[in-house]
Amino acid sequence: MTKRYVRLSQSLTLFAIVALISWNLSSYGADEVVLKPRVPMEQIETVKTWTNPLPATEETIEKGKRLFHGKAFCVTCHGKDGKGLGADIEPGTLRGPLPRNFTDQEWQAARTDGELFWILKNGSKGTAMAPFIPLILSEEEAWQVLRYVRSFGHP
Repeated sequence: MTKRYVRLSQSLTLFAIVALISWNLSSYGADEVVLKPRVPMEQIETVKTWTNPLPATEETIEKGKRLFHGKAFCVTCHGKDGKGLGADIEPGTLRGPLPRNFTDQEWQAARTDGELFWILKNGSKGTAMAPFIPLILSEEEAWQVLRYVRSFGHP
């Protein structure tokens, strides 16, 4: 009976540690330097002037949501809740920082739509974020996805 108690105790302790680590990662999600711009400094001022040409309507946001969860497979890394830890991500398997936490209000306020569009078009150096335009998304679809990404930022 003592062996069984010790084994159960060890299992519960291990479960608690894994749960705590998982909670911690999903709470903070994303990378360590949330406000670090991903656009090269020589391009950032121009890129910041780019604006989303699509209206922030329910229809546009819904189209972006369908792309996020489907064709663009953003959900794989950024998760259904946008917190930056998709279902298949194990923190040690990615190169560089974890995916962005789109629910982070500070990050939402710091990044322009132009910067996010640039990342979709060029990828994000030092991360697992690859270019999506034009290989996976058209420019219009990318803007739709960004309307949906912005919807995560509403408290």
